[in-house]
Amino acid sequence: MTKRKTTAATFVCQSKEQTMEAIRALGDAQRELLRIETTINDQIAAATAARKEDIDALKMRIDTLTTGIQGWCEANRAHLLAGGGKEANLITGLVKWRQRPPSVSIRAVDKVLAALRSLGLTRFIRAREEPNKEAMLADPRAVSGIVGINIVTGVEDFVIEPFEVEVA
Repeated sequence: MTKRKTTAATFVCQSKEQTMEAIRALGDAQRELLRIETTINDQIAAATAARKEDIDALKMRIDTLTTGIQGWCEANRAHLLAGGGKEANLITGLVKWRQRPPSVSIRAVDKVLAALRSLGLTRFIRAREEPNKEAMLADPRAVSGIVGINIVTGVEDFVIEPFEVEVA
């Protein structure tokens, strides 16, 4: 199968009437694309629903097999890894043991921060300094002339919204 490379054609409207027609055509194309996407999603949903029992049965079989394989491998881990390493080749596939990197899980952040402060363990608390952009937008004259700060105003986006009727 060969890949077709598509490029957008250069197009600039030449009149108000042509622009109005182009907006109508844009709306038509967007709606047609939405219809195609909806049809594809409907087909996916129907195919999934039609095979739901098969899918559920296979998921259960996979879970059962995985549990059985892991149970035997854990019981025989010393023998399987006798040569060292973290994996064993069982001809039809590999079994591997991988150590996850250490991680920290924190619940109730406010309570943890209070406990760290009360124990004098402030080295485990981040103090993050960063410019306050909201304050700068509220008072742009105060920061004018500072190298590295640029207040951007008057940026205009061009948006085309063909008229649509939404049916509930």
